[in-house]
Amino acid sequence: MSDIDLLDLPLVLLSNRGPVSFDRDASGRTVNRGAGGLVSALSGLAEHLDDAVWVCGAATPEDAAVAGENDGGAILVQTQPTPHVVEGQPDGPSIRVRLVVTDPDAYADFYSVWSNPILWFIQHGLYGRSLAPVLTRAEHDAFENGYAAVNRAYADAVADEVRSRGGKALVLLQDYHFYLVAEHVREQCPDVVLTHFVHIPWPGPDEWRVLPGNIRERLLRGLLGSDVVGFHTRRYARNFVLCAGELLGLPINLDDLTVTVNDRVVSARYYPISVDPAALDATLASEDVAAHMAMLRYVFLDEDRQLVLRVDRTDPSKNVVRGFLAFGTLLDQHPELVGRVSFLALLQPSRTDVPEYADYIALIGAVVAEINAKHTKEGRQPIDLRMVEDFALAVAAYSICDVLMVNAIADGMNLVAKEVAVVNRRGGVLALSEMAGSHEELGEFAVTLHPFDVQQMADALYTALTMPMEERHRRLAAAAEQVRTHDVRRWLNDQLADLRHLAGFS
Repeated sequence: MSDIDLLDLPLVLLSNRGPVSFDRDASGRTVNRGAGGLVSALSGLAEHLDDAVWVCGAATPEDAAVAGENDGGAILVQTQPTPHVVEGQPDGPSIRVRLVVTDPDAYADFYSVWSNPILWFIQHGLYGRSLAPVLTRAEHDAFENGYAAVNRAYADAVADEVRSRGGKALVLLQDYHFYLVAEHVREQCPDVVLTHFVHIPWPGPDEWRVLPGNIRERLLRGLLGSDVVGFHTRRYARNFVLCAGELLGLPINLDDLTVTVNDRVVSARYYPISVDPAALDATLASEDVAAHMAMLRYVFLDEDRQLVLRVDRTDPSKNVVRGFLAFGTLLDQHPELVGRVSFLALLQPSRTDVPEYADYIALIGAVVAEINAKHTKEGRQPIDLRMVEDFALAVAAYSICDVLMVNAIADGMNLVAKEVAVVNRRGGVLALSEMAGSHEELGEFAVTLHPFDVQQMADALYTALTMPMEERHRRLAAAAEQVRTHDVRRWLNDQLADLRHLAGFS
């Protein structure tokens, strides 16, 4: 029996994207299950409970149509083997889903003005500050009429679901989109047990001083409506407690990582998220991955050549440009590697409606073109840049790469490093940024990268590529053991165990 079974409380989940989405094709309405370890873990939890609902945004026109047909209420969706809306009794795993429809203009302000880029840029340290951000009346209005308004709408939906369950429930809120929700829910439903997990870095107080005082205070007090605020690392949790003390003047305990708010004590906790090793193993064994693997070996690994890999979004926080500059420096300083080492980059374009992101994609292309022009040998370009989102291709590349490069400026966790540790079969070396959350767990098995130091990263890549095979396999085996024994289910169960204690269960 799991901790959540023992809690004996209804469960209400909230995230911006949900476990399923609806669309339409020539045959009619379609239902697609969400991807990723987080969705899988939370779905697996909710599917085994009699009274659980997942509140999420209506992301497509068909989502909005489904919500309208059900007067905004929850619908029962069977998730396996083929996702579909259940009219009667389900005969497989199922979950209740409540799709929240908001005003499109308000949602645009909520998502494209405040969540991305402002909160994302602050929390990843991306503002240079000399010229950005520039906060005008437009941003103030977008906060009030967008971020705050959408948060209230989601909070009302969550509170409605809690009230329909007698006013007592376990509420799990996810990520930086919903910093104001907990306080609103607690005002309406004071008997909830409420946790908010932040999936991106949490910086110290000075980073938050970029925001107007009234806005940063509302964001912090909103989060402090929770019983537990969860993060990936102790550093992020400690930064949050420092923010409550320095920016709000609240009593804090840095040893216990707690904040006192009136008569309540809010705990900051850290739970490093992980992957589902069994699902990765199954993907690795698939025919699609085998086909990709054969192709990649033929293109990159003939005649004892080596392969450096990165799999990332084109987000400025991922530091892709400096990563390529480091690889170019490596080839400049070690010409014997030209033609012998290739760099495969599988990048997914991200938030191209945000000017900073679009500009960054253009810069990536320019840097790659310059390095390829300088170091192409016998028709082989050193960098193979592919703008593609193909998980089977990524897993195939994970399994055969010699080095994985993760050099993020800041990263809440970075699951790519954990995925590679599970599926690599070549003694692959993790070249891992000290600023990625995963470095706390995997740093001792990796070659550490300092993300602003191009020369250091070039030297680290050389160390990784020339590391003795026995040492490569030793490090990889240790990293894989860490990930397999600290998987995504453990991430969830550790949170539930803390909440179980908080709710007064022995």
